[in-house]
Amino acid sequence: MAVATWLWFLKMKSNNMPDQFYIQDWIRIKNGRIFTGEKLIFESTEKNLTCFLKACYDFLDIKYPKFHKMDGLSKLGILASEPIFNKYELTKETALVFSNNASSLETDLQFQKTTNTFSSPSLFIYTLPNIVLGEISIKYKLQSENAFFISECFQADLLKDYTESLLNLGKAPDVLCGWLDLQNGEYDVFLCLVSKEKNILFSEENLKNLYYAENEKPTH
Repeated sequence: MAVATWLWFLKMKSNNMPDQFYIQDWIRIKNGRIFTGEKLIFESTEKNLTCFLKACYDFLDIKYPKFHKMDGLSKLGILASEPIFNKYELTKETALVFSNNASSLETDLQFQKTTNTFSSPSLFIYTLPNIVLGEISIKYKLQSENAFFISECFQADLLKDYTESLLNLGKAPDVLCGWLDLQNGEYDVFLCLVSKEKNILFSEENLKNLYYAENEKPTH
């Protein structure tokens, strides 16, 4: 094969290879603690969910009055997003890809109770899980792609595939993706920022390792 032809072949092969992406940073909120990356930044013994969320809000020094009117899932979304958006210069194209197990069940049950007397419009608007994506988008002025998936458990392959599709198609320069679950007052939050900035390789295995650092690995 001629040198010129060989160089052309290598160039075309390189152009057709998918880009490599990395976990630039991640946030973990579980068991009264907030981690940014591997660093513990906040810890509380508060068992009441409302009080814990307020303590996190005060610690992160968020100035956003609308926060106090949100449901628990949206509050968790804002709390987990705040350190990322404060630390990095993200654009309005930053995409959001979330998932959980319980959907908006926590708020659904609260709303159902109000129907016995007078249905609460302020609760009703939060009876869809993707409302948290809207709240984050409003707070951080995003005009981007977003998706919220419901799955039985943390699915690293789903998050990886969908996130990479957005990045490879040029739909977003970076993606905040992960797990945002709230059930019976128990919260489990893991969000990571994915981009081309080199750090931890964005892989299914690494997603699982970071998530299960604070969770028991499944037996199946």
